[in-house]
Amino acid sequence: MAAIALPKLKLPALKRPALRVPALPGPRALLRPAVLAPVGAALALGAAGMVLASMLGGGHSPAPGEVRLDLAASLKTAPQAWRAGQRPPAATPANHRVRLILTERPSARAGVAAVGPGATPIQIITGLSLAQAPIAGLYAPGPGGPLPIIGPDGRTPAGAYARPFKADGRPKVAMVVGGLGLNATLTQQAIDTLPPQITLSFVVYADNLQAWIDLARAKGHEVMIEAPLEPLDYPENDPGPYTLLAGSQPAETAKRLEWILSRAAGYFGVINAAGGRFLAEPAAFAAFAGSLKNRGLAFIDTGEAGRLGGGLPRATAERTIDTNPSDSAINRQLLMLEAGALQKGQALGAARAYPVTLSAVARWAREVEAKGYQLAPASALTRPR
Repeated sequence: MAAIALPKLKLPALKRPALRVPALPGPRALLRPAVLAPVGAALALGAAGMVLASMLGGGHSPAPGEVRLDLAASLKTAPQAWRAGQRPPAATPANHRVRLILTERPSARAGVAAVGPGATPIQIITGLSLAQAPIAGLYAPGPGGPLPIIGPDGRTPAGAYARPFKADGRPKVAMVVGGLGLNATLTQQAIDTLPPQITLSFVVYADNLQAWIDLARAKGHEVMIEAPLEPLDYPENDPGPYTLLAGSQPAETAKRLEWILSRAAGYFGVINAAGGRFLAEPAAFAAFAGSLKNRGLAFIDTGEAGRLGGGLPRATAERTIDTNPSDSAINRQLLMLEAGALQKGQALGAARAYPVTLSAVARWAREVEAKGYQLAPASALTRPR
């Protein structure tokens, strides 16, 4: 095959582009705030990310490009909780979404928390923690535990276990929410979601009664215990084996009352559970009230004993707000309670721990002070009579 000669091509010479290198800024230029601010922010963010990675990471070796900080020296002076946070967890915890909002006002919304994927926020209230019970000098051994007594210095359980309160001149409203201790879910809800000014009362037959009272007082609630008193329809309606009976001798009443009072410590007084027949019998009430007085306790009734005295700190609930346990009926009763406070300067309500009641009382308690009332613990409304 014949060879073909290709023409020679002459390529034009290409010029190399000139590169202009900007002059580096001097030290003064680098110290300008406009330069330092973003650089400092980036460094701070990077350091925070590395610290967080160190806190959340396990004990594995750093991956290529991963930076680990040794915080051992710094943690020596850190709070205990921070040091504990550096320890690897025993097991990998489940992932949860948590939202928490805090406020300085314990009587207002003190927190909202939602735990778990898609969880509904639950309002959590915090307040002044009350002294742990029993308080030295205010108890003696009893048949079931410590019995309240008046201290050698004259202090009484009614005063020592009450929530501190200072009136500010506005009409006072108070609420006792009772029936607690039997249903753990509702009891926990009452302790956590009701403002600490709301007084809580517990059923004496409840399991772990002292633990519930301790928890309530730790959240700022003063507490009462419920004395089972003979109702009008007894024995069809039987409040339990330690019911105080209208026809009992004073010694028997005192014996049963000692068992009731020694079930737990930390309550400032007693409130009745039922008792229509018992409270209508003067001799029975005299023995009951005398025992409470001698032990320095207060007594609040739910409306059945408004005319009875007894010579001890006393109060009577103006109304039970959830006789009809519906939201609209409870709200009407709360408005009537406020009207009573306007007329008399103070008003006390009683309620049971129904779900609808807890929600209604929590909502009312958050709003009532904005209406011109002062939310008070029930003990603040007691007077000797």
